Amino acid sequence: MKISKLIETIRPAFSFEFFPPKDDEGFNQLFTAIENLKPCQPVYVSVTYGAMGNTRTKTLDLVKRIKRDLDLESMAHLTCVGSNSDEIAEVLDALQDAGIENVLALRGDPPKDQEYFVRPKDGFGFANELVEFIKKRGYDFCIGVAGYPEKHIECSDMNTDLDNLKRKVDAGADFVVTQLFFDNDYYFDFVDRAIARGINVPIIPGIMPIQNLKQVKRFTKMCGSTIPDPLLLRMEAYSEDTDAIKEIGVEHATEQCEGLINGGAPGIHFYTLNRSRATLNIFENLKKLVDITPNP
Repeated sequence: MKISKLIETIRPAFSFEFFPPKDDEGFNQLFTAIENLKPCQPVYVSVTYGAMGNTRTKTLDLVKRIKRDLDLESMAHLTCVGSNSDEIAEVLDALQDAGIENVLALRGDPPKDQEYFVRPKDGFGFANELVEFIKKRGYDFCIGVAGYPEKHIECSDMNTDLDNLKRKVDAGADFVVTQLFFDNDYYFDFVDRAIARGINVPIIPGIMPIQNLKQVKRFTKMCGSTIPDPLLLRMEAYSEDTDAIKEIGVEHATEQCEGLINGGAPGIHFYTLNRSRATLNIFENLKKLVDITPNP
């Protein structure tokens, strides 16, 4: 079923993001995590797409297995990186043939050996072009796109970044999933500015429970998100205590989710890093704070 239809009627709509593992052990861990998270009643799960499309086959296999074997709605990420329009059409055809109805259309990050994104020959340089291509080819996918509460790291300013999002929505995007953030004010300000700009599709906040201080510093540096000073100082005081960092991460994410749901966010998209424990702990906490029972 199309995600846009599901999130119209199910609130709050929870979803989880996973990435294709490198080996069999990783796949076993991944499916264990998904099974553990099923009681949270996710509206959908998404599977990422590696640089240069190097996990393309794994992404296709995963979204098919998740929908077929686990009876969960799935969404495949699709990027512009390293593929021309014909190759992208082949992926879309394969998704369509497999009964997948949802795609997250992204420009994608440049490969590790490239400082900047390079438009592939006969390919696309921006996500709005990919969305437009999907629509013009007549595919009947529900299309999600990315939004950046603190702006895309390559963008010069907030207004230009919002113009870019408007192009994606005008091209046919049905909903937005945000980049991770750790201060809810960024999300609510982003939504207000988007609505004022005429962006009237659901904007789903993306939350990543902090599990490792070095890891989250690396992630935020890569994507341009910021860690609030009080949170950073608190974690640095326990930098050698892995369990304490995880507890702080769950506590902070719980507070974020409570505030987002009470503030009217349509749901929460969790960046799980292929693990379930932190997200399950957050759900247990939320049960005591807000009504998280999906309302069909």
